[in-house]
Amino acid sequence: MNTLERIHYHMKLRGWSEYRLAKEADLSQSTIANIFRRDTIPSIPTLECICKAFGLTLSQFFSDSEQEDGVTEDEHELLMIWSTLSGEQQQLMMNLIREMR
Repeated sequence: MNTLERIHYHMKLRGWSEYRLAKEADLSQSTIANIFRRDTIPSIPTLECICKAFGLTLSQFFSDSEQEDGVTEDEHELLMIWSTLSGEQQQLMMNLIREMR
């Protein structure tokens, strides 16, 4: 899977549009659009922003493990659900998880 396919995969996993990815990665919408329209590989700093938005390290992003990105299917589902929560809901979930440890 090439870099653009991996970005698309993670966007689809989370149900994100290019606009949402730009917002979450704190990048301009034109930067994201250019990556896809011109079929270009993003720079390392841009890719780092994208990975941070996905909650992944560069290593996880490029991992060729069985799960393509180094996480289990349950973790994929958790990420997908997490990305749909509001900031307040995410904070409540974090508090619950911390209490469960």
